[in-house]
Amino acid sequence: MNVPSDPLTIAGGLRFFWTPWSLGLSLLLWAVVAAVCLAGCWRSGFRLGYGLLELLRLLIATLVLVLFNQPEWVTEQRPSEKPTIAILIDDSQSMDTVDAVKAATEGTGLPAAGNEVVSRKESVAALVDTAFWKPLEERFTVRIEPLSAAREGTAAAGTNLFEPLETASRRHPNLRAIVLASDGDWNEGRPPMQAATALRLAGVQVLAVPTGSPTPLPDVRIASLDCPVTGVVGKPFRVPFTIQSTLPREQMVTAVVETSDGQTFSKQVRLASMGKTTDFIYWTPTSVGDYTVSVRVPPQPGELLPDNNARTTPVSIRQEKLRVLVVESVPRWEYRYLRNALSRDPGVELSCLLFHPGLSKVGGGSKDSIKQFPGSLDELSKYDVVFLGDVGLEDGQLTEEDCRLLKGLVEYQAGGLVFMPGWLGKELSLVDSPLGDLLPVVLDATRPEGTGTTVPGRFALTDKGRTSLLTRLADSAEENTAVWESLPGFQWYGPVLRTKAGSEVLAVHDDAANDYGRIPLLVTRPFGAGKVLFMATDGAWRWRKGVEDKYHYRFWGQVVRWMAYRRTMAKGEQMRLLFSPEQPEVGQGVAFDATVSDAAGEPLQAGTVTVLVTAPSGTTETVRLAAPGEQGSWGVFSGSWTPREPGSHELTLACVETGDRLEASVFVQGAPGEAVGEAARPDVLEEIARLTQGSVVMPDALPELVSLLAKLPESPPEIRRLRLWAHPAALATLVSLLGLFWVGRKWQGLI
Repeated sequence: MNVPSDPLTIAGGLRFFWTPWSLGLSLLLWAVVAAVCLAGCWRSGFRLGYGLLELLRLLIATLVLVLFNQPEWVTEQRPSEKPTIAILIDDSQSMDTVDAVKAATEGTGLPAAGNEVVSRKESVAALVDTAFWKPLEERFTVRIEPLSAAREGTAAAGTNLFEPLETASRRHPNLRAIVLASDGDWNEGRPPMQAATALRLAGVQVLAVPTGSPTPLPDVRIASLDCPVTGVVGKPFRVPFTIQSTLPREQMVTAVVETSDGQTFSKQVRLASMGKTTDFIYWTPTSVGDYTVSVRVPPQPGELLPDNNARTTPVSIRQEKLRVLVVESVPRWEYRYLRNALSRDPGVELSCLLFHPGLSKVGGGSKDSIKQFPGSLDELSKYDVVFLGDVGLEDGQLTEEDCRLLKGLVEYQAGGLVFMPGWLGKELSLVDSPLGDLLPVVLDATRPEGTGTTVPGRFALTDKGRTSLLTRLADSAEENTAVWESLPGFQWYGPVLRTKAGSEVLAVHDDAANDYGRIPLLVTRPFGAGKVLFMATDGAWRWRKGVEDKYHYRFWGQVVRWMAYRRTMAKGEQMRLLFSPEQPEVGQGVAFDATVSDAAGEPLQAGTVTVLVTAPSGTTETVRLAAPGEQGSWGVFSGSWTPREPGSHELTLACVETGDRLEASVFVQGAPGEAVGEAARPDVLEEIARLTQGSVVMPDALPELVSLLAKLPESPPEIRRLRLWAHPAALATLVSLLGLFWVGRKWQGLI
């Protein structure tokens, strides 16, 4: 392969990019063409017309061979304007952290007396003063801008280092260098190192000024308060919270929960050093209404930032009426006591269906009995939770269509499904039905009737089970564990081999085990928008021994409300709105799922469904919801939204086709930008400077910036190349000459 030699400059800016091969071939061909032209003239007797024609032939060949050697017209143009230096100043909330050394005394380059500790923003405040850059005004144009103003589009909540760096060249023509003063912490956008790579290719250096300490300040703060958005009057309401500590030692603190109606609850929490601790407190609301719930911890010795020791969130307490369907084959004891527990619950509207194997009639004798399984989508979608007892896919019981509807109720309409196997082993037939995907466990086909024991077995709570709302039978963790250990045992459990991936085991058998470990007895699993629970024994009715309904009623009441919770977040006559997470952070994506029915109660197949979001500042945003794929047949419309400011946001769900509207609200946690007291990340700025071949200057030596920038070489001239060999004018000239040559040959009678 021939490599082009150095360009040959003929005159002015004309340069040829030739290789020895191209030049040699061109000279050889030109000599051949010249010989042919000379021979033609000799044969014609050197007639004038024929000689001009051969001269034209030689001219065309010469032009082709010149273009073959890639001639270009190259010019150099010096910039008419002074080069620009962009000064990017981080103005995020984290820059208020007081952990930086004060900038150098003006004109000395030496730190201020005593190395005074100031905020990160104050440590680089000199860079905002135009007088600081006066020595550079003769050679450069200096542009000072905060990072928030350097971002395109609407202002965002977090810190984005990538976008201001990536767009700097577009904002500032003839950009020569960037001075970036920041603590290096970023929580939005792409990695800033990607922008640094592009800047290096453009020849733009980044001079980084890292400020702040890489060690976080001693602090205790409420990192999150993840309460459910709704609760039920008279039922325990779980208030989970997370406390983050950057104190150098482990210690006990008192977490206090306060409600807007004046109730106060406290709990001793052991804080881990330099980590997060999650705990919860229960509150039982006594009346319906809208409340605020606050969690706070008192300031601790050595803590420097006591302002973030509390967090508040709104909660709506309702009087709910949940619709529950219990489907069973035979009226075993578990079914009888479960029906009694739910029918006596004032917040539950119960329907029961007994298939009665061997009998001609189905249903039951109680007032809450129904005669057949809900056969249509609009009938089944009225139920919030469905209990499937010892029933299966066979004649006289469930059909494939029934299973498909049940699966859609859970997956698309946030319903709850409870599997309660029995000794008949009917549920094993559901493995190959649409409900097989919902089962959170793998069943043992070799023993469909389950396992009976003469010695009673007991539930053993797992770590997840000790903190779950479902297994909360006492107010404190210690009392709850003691209650479960004292519950009467069971003498039968279902054919369970192991749990499936994604399932959560709340309780296992205290003694029985197989090749996969202890037999799981109480297993939950999210599926689509809903939840699934598998109860592997039918002995919960025995919990009434000696205490009557105390634990049995509480357990099943908690199961129903936990599984139906998402369906009751925002509910109207024909519309329902679900959102996840329930209390998002600023900048965290929120998924909307709306269920819409028409006037006849049928799921809406297609339509224009929107959510109007009104932020605390008054700004509005419309989110269009769509019905992708199979969800359309269930009346489900989905979309997403990202909150940009904290506080309570009003949501208005609307459908153009039905004219229905539904009002709801979502509380967004957090504050704009980053938290004060977090550790700085100087390594990020050092990497940006290294990638762009720039420098790192510490805040206590800011005058060095002016010296470094003054030493920058002059901006290289702009090189402009006009490729004559590929220019349209060259092609037009060649075509014109060829046309003239053809006309000449015809004029001479050669054609």
